[in-house]
Parts: sequence; C-alpha cells; structure tokens
Amino acid sequence: MTPKGKRMYKIATALVAVAVFIVAVVIMVRGAGLSPDLDFGAGAYYYTDIPDFDKHLDVAGDPNPTSIPYIVYLLLFLAWGALMYALWKWIDRH
Repeated sequence: MTPKGKRMYKIATALVAVAVFIVAVVIMVRGAGLSPDLDFGAGAYYYTDIPDFDKHLDVAGDPNPTSIPYIVYLLLFLAWGALMYALWKWIDRH
C-alpha cells in the first residue's frame, strides 16, 4: 500500500471511530431502545425484561439443592478456563 493509501486508511478509520463514539453517546443520552416501564439500571442483563423474572429465582433458598460445595464449581470453572487457555496456546503454536 502506498503512503497516501495508508494515510487515507488511517483517516477513514479515525472518522469511523469518531462516528461510532458520537452515535453511542447520542443513543445513551436519548435513552433510545429503553422501555420507560422497565427500569433496570446499569448492568442489567437481557433476561431481566422477562415479566416476574424474580419468581424464577428462589432468593430465600436454592430451588436446585446440591451436595457439592460452591468452591468445587468455582475450581472447575477456573480449571476449564486454564485448560482452554492452554489449548489456545497449543493451537496458536501449531
């Protein structure tokens, strides 16, 4: 690519980045796409718009009790992550 082409590419990339940022700010300021009846606040997940979702979560007690301690689930999750990272590194080398 010629120096002029590289410069044009950088300018186009910068313009797209600025445009995306401006559009994102406008969407956030206007609250576009939000339902006024459903105020979940920041960090709400997609399933929180299900009516009476809280009835599916038994906050007082676990609806699916298990004899396995929570730490086992956490360690399995971390082990899976480490295994996938090692696999990714192996794939990247080969």
